[in-house]
Amino acid sequence: MQAPPSPRNRSLRLSAEDRARLSPALEAALELGSGSGAIALPGPGPAAPGAEAGPGSGLVIAGDCLAVLPRLAPASVDLLVADPPYNLDKAFGSRSGSRMSDEDYEEYTASWLEACLPLLKPGASVYACCDWRGGAAMQRALGRRLVLRNRITWEREKGRAAARNWKGAHEDIWFATVSGEYRFDAAAVRLRRRVRAPYRDGAGGPKDWGDGPDGKLRDTAASNLWTDLVVPFWSMPENTSHPTQKPEKLLAKLLLASSRPGDLVLDPFLGSGTTAVVAKKLGRRFVGIEADPEHCLAALRRLELAEADRRIQGYEEGLFWERNSGPRRSR
Repeated sequence: MQAPPSPRNRSLRLSAEDRARLSPALEAALELGSGSGAIALPGPGPAAPGAEAGPGSGLVIAGDCLAVLPRLAPASVDLLVADPPYNLDKAFGSRSGSRMSDEDYEEYTASWLEACLPLLKPGASVYACCDWRGGAAMQRALGRRLVLRNRITWEREKGRAAARNWKGAHEDIWFATVSGEYRFDAAAVRLRRRVRAPYRDGAGGPKDWGDGPDGKLRDTAASNLWTDLVVPFWSMPENTSHPTQKPEKLLAKLLLASSRPGDLVLDPFLGSGTTAVVAKKLGRRFVGIEADPEHCLAALRRLELAEADRRIQGYEEGLFWERNSGPRRSR
């Protein structure tokens, strides 16, 4: 008999009651994914038949993104966030990935990217996740179709040590845009850091930092090297069983930098729902596509929980905080 989880384990677990309550929503997601007609998107105004309306509204679609994407409205998406399967021998729920050649992986990347491109508005931005193995293929696929802007590298402190190699402790996110006209709100993604070497002005006061009840702090511009993220684990309520789940804080940075409230965010590889959940919490509309029904269920449950709790771990008072810091040191 399996031992009960620790009382401190706050990971999401679906109860029988959860599954029964969410089964109509899952059936609707499966029906959307297996259909053939156009899919009504969540709109900023009155709802189209079958779709929600207003900030934070959205759709979870259970199906293969290559079959679903052509059924979405052209030029409707403000921000594309893609976390495709990495080029690994790895199981993703009921589906398994097999390592391809670099050429085949680039062809696979091009296939879903080509399906997404007609959906993007002229001012849309794209963020695409990858590891070091797939980085070159991702760069080539994006660079041939979009305007490459940057590569974000973020520290992924979880991972197994390797006896004959360096431990993999980072992943990348490529940033690209459709055109030269795009949104980037640098002020929305500033990072509050502890001041290690506080400078003072001529009168002895703080220079470019503040001294308050939480200590000596400075708000700094966001760079393309992120060391303030915590990969979800068992004591975090956002944690699920998905093997490659991204932190809500990571998605919050992308959405706040490159979209406005009410904008439509598309995630063709939704997984356990992080992009949709963060979009809901931040007042963006969303469409998420996920092939595995079990991960869809987790996403639906997380969206349900987000109705009552809009907090994002590591993001407080309109600022991102360093890892293990914050106004109440609760993050």
